[in-house]
Amino acid sequence: MESAPGSVSQVRAVAHELTGFAKRRGVSVILVGHVTKDGQIAGPRVVEHMVDTVLYFEGERGHQFRILRAVKNRFGAADEIGVFEMSDRGLREVSNPSQLFLAGREARTPGSAVFAGVEGTRPVLVEFQALVASSPFGTPRRNVIGWDSGRLSMILAVLEARCGVSLAGMDVFLNVAGGLRISEPAADLAVAAAVLSAHRDAPIPPEVAIFGEVSLSSAVRPVSQAPARLREASKLGFTSVWAPTMVQEPGESGMRVETVADLDGLLALVAPG
Repeated sequence: MESAPGSVSQVRAVAHELTGFAKRRGVSVILVGHVTKDGQIAGPRVVEHMVDTVLYFEGERGHQFRILRAVKNRFGAADEIGVFEMSDRGLREVSNPSQLFLAGREARTPGSAVFAGVEGTRPVLVEFQALVASSPFGTPRRNVIGWDSGRLSMILAVLEARCGVSLAGMDVFLNVAGGLRISEPAADLAVAAAVLSAHRDAPIPPEVAIFGEVSLSSAVRPVSQAPARLREASKLGFTSVWAPTMVQEPGESGMRVETVADLDGLLALVAPG
């Protein structure tokens, strides 16, 4: 190509030749590229449109976990993940990510809530950690790691407007333990429980897993794949779950289900009386 190296036309031509080679030979071709500080593939985005699958290999500094995430899959499901652990012998597959993400979890700690989530088709249990403290500044801080900061602001606003929980003048910190990033709305209820637990200094029972989407009216809405979430929680020794109304009968999974209709009901569970 006469154009400069790395230009859109050159990258498109090279990607076209490689995809043609893969189809003629019936082999798999892997293109490896860097990512920007924003977590996006560096260079022209045209390559993402030409290939069949886009995989992100990501991890957090300070954690030994590495996650292989499919963000595009032309012939299969996207948003699937593979979890690996960096060891002295290289990368090792983690067959039970939930157990790994919950390792070292301290029981009876205020601000800790276990979320029964789903990544792609794989149920994963992770711990949300919240801290609520008086702010020494005029504008309270809202620091989030591993979750959407805008969604945290929404949860805090609903707690204050609908439930009378005063968070004005309070710093709120939220962290997803293990370095995993959670994006599904089903984590709303677990985040609200962690914030309420930290605010009221009331630990959530360690045998409880939580999931559910919270609306602006403070109602807790049902989420998908509830049976898979229950099975994963039961497999890891959890005996109770706080969740919205579900189609499945509680007895089928062996779990005791506490139905949460709204955030007032959640507050009654976190801090009775």
